[in-house]
Amino acid sequence: MSSTAVHTPLYARIQQFYALTKPRVVSLIVFTAVIGMFLATPGMVPVTILFAATLGIALVAGAAAAVNCLVEQKIDAVMMRTQARPLPRGQLTSLETMIFSGIVGGIGLLLLYQWVNALTMWLTLATFVGYAVIYTVILKPMTPQNIVIGGASGAMPPVLGWAAVTGDVSPQALTLFLIIFAWTPPHFWALALYRKHEYAKAGVPMLPVTHGDKFTRLHVLLYTIILLACSTLPFVTRLSGLPYLVTALVLGAVFMVYAVKIYTDYSDELARRTFRFSILYLTLIFAALLIDHYLQLFF
Repeated sequence: MSSTAVHTPLYARIQQFYALTKPRVVSLIVFTAVIGMFLATPGMVPVTILFAATLGIALVAGAAAAVNCLVEQKIDAVMMRTQARPLPRGQLTSLETMIFSGIVGGIGLLLLYQWVNALTMWLTLATFVGYAVIYTVILKPMTPQNIVIGGASGAMPPVLGWAAVTGDVSPQALTLFLIIFAWTPPHFWALALYRKHEYAKAGVPMLPVTHGDKFTRLHVLLYTIILLACSTLPFVTRLSGLPYLVTALVLGAVFMVYAVKIYTDYSDELARRTFRFSILYLTLIFAALLIDHYLQLFF
């Protein structure tokens, strides 16, 4: 038990453990996973599967986030946006974090195995290992392509949702994977551009640190073009209809405007706006998939 635990109110302790799970990130993960569930069936997702899969995926994602906080606590301590996390502030210990992650992740996997299906449990476990171990421990400190390679684990949630309902992974589910996979580099590199000095100070080989701004800005543009192409795949594979396609093209065009401006007329404020828009983009494009799905059923 940490020395501060005795003097900290229970509610504050719960908040500290909750902060370890990166709730904003996990909420987006769960959002795309739930939409993957609904897209996998023409009707309503069975309530038991919807509840158990949502909770199980959320718990395992939170456990992976806690491991990330544990491994990166020294990095977090020198970066402005992460200095307030519980571990850098000494509010929680490494042992407490490990125990918390093990319990939360274990409960999540058990829920998935018992109430959903074994495939979803194993895929979720693989996603946990991909993010908490392969990305956080191996890739992030080793290569500037960490975001590209590690993005595979971040792109898995809609596939997990799809597998929870169908018990398999179809080519249509993989189109959802590809959208998030292509979205991840421009999303994170926009952040890395205006946080490059902090990453350099922390010794993290992000692309702007190792290859410079111009190279990174070009790759933001290139991956945004790839993202625009990937966003049309649900329509091509008949997972979605014309309303989704129009929405995807409009959102993609806006993202392209940001990417072109980053390449031609960069500023840190523009990179911040691009990063914020990228989150909105992913939220809206998956919401459009869901709305389009039910429009096809009723019209």
